[in-house]
Amino acid sequence: MNKLFRAKIIKNEQLTKDIYLLCVESPDEIQSKPGQFCLLKLNQRLDPLLSRPFSIFDHVSGEIKFLYRVKGKGTRILSTFKKDDYITLSGPFGRWYPFPQGDFIVIAGGIGLASVYYLMKRFPKRAYLFYGVREEREILFYDELREITKEMYISTEMECPYTYKGIVTELVKEKCKNLSLPIYACGPMVMLKELKKVVKESQVCYVATEERMACGVGACLGCVIETKEGFKRVCTDGPVFDIRELLL
Repeated sequence: MNKLFRAKIIKNEQLTKDIYLLCVESPDEIQSKPGQFCLLKLNQRLDPLLSRPFSIFDHVSGEIKFLYRVKGKGTRILSTFKKDDYITLSGPFGRWYPFPQGDFIVIAGGIGLASVYYLMKRFPKRAYLFYGVREEREILFYDELREITKEMYISTEMECPYTYKGIVTELVKEKCKNLSLPIYACGPMVMLKELKKVVKESQVCYVATEERMACGVGACLGCVIETKEGFKRVCTDGPVFDIRELLL
């Protein structure tokens, strides 16, 4: 069930120079699943006109969390919201990650953690997490991730004493030679393209894609992505797709 509602902000915490965690009150009737997203209205005026999609980072009774990076006008406005302000949301929207039947692999590229954290928390101690960031200070929720994952591997592009130096897909190739578990991934498009080269043809791999959109219900066609079967809508056909379906 998705609906439009106004939510009171519990906190809007700055975690790094440009990454924030927004926590809002959630009506009891709102139900969500890992991989889904909400549209957030960032301004009561006309600029920006469109709401922005944000992955549901976590959802517990009475509270929804969104992890976001400030990189444009909309997210800069969002970063100015304070505790006890109100924000307008609609959702949850989109297809969720098919639930894993056993252990599984998760690949999070940077802020892509926003899409997969909820899945790992829903199925604790079953995920082998591969988490790639640019530098040490961008590693988020280290203790929480250690608590909910089965094993965790971190890669950084810059030198760090306790991480693998390189891109996260190289780390996956090194550690997963004998692991044929289903993969769940979210990250920048360049990471998804590299991941498609790594995944075996027989291996299940679900990825969450990100596109701007206007409506969230498939009417505006503003968020289409190219697949083997033609263009599909990220908002309703996705955002979760089988990676073999996508033309990356």
